[in-house]
Amino acid sequence: MGRRGDPRPGVRFLVLGLVLPALLWTTACGRSGGTPPHSARPSPSATSDAELCHRLVAHWSREVLDGTTYGDYQSMGLSTGQFEILRDIVDAARAVKRRQGAAAARELIDRRARRDCAERYRHGTPTGGSWA
Repeated sequence: MGRRGDPRPGVRFLVLGLVLPALLWTTACGRSGGTPPHSARPSPSATSDAELCHRLVAHWSREVLDGTTYGDYQSMGLSTGQFEILRDIVDAARAVKRRQGAAAARELIDRRARRDCAERYRHGTPTGGSWA
């Protein structure tokens, strides 16, 4: 029997009997079929040193070729070795740009940056400090 003065004593039991199981079922299904909890999510994959080098060198090589920048290697976030790769690539890209146009020069930049960075990091991170 309900509390004294409660016009509908069974409402409370109906709500608890229907709503509570539905909430528990939704919570349980959400865990098994939905997005895993934060701690169970896989961490993003790390970018290899060679790929990071490729991205940085290709980006800055295009910027230098277009004449929009030519800062020092540290302001570009490059090591001295990566900057040497950039200088070689830009020299070659300038020659290609004169003979074959900007699109061919950009293709050369991407191809050479990928190749030269893969070569630089083929045995892991070069020694000689972080700016080697």
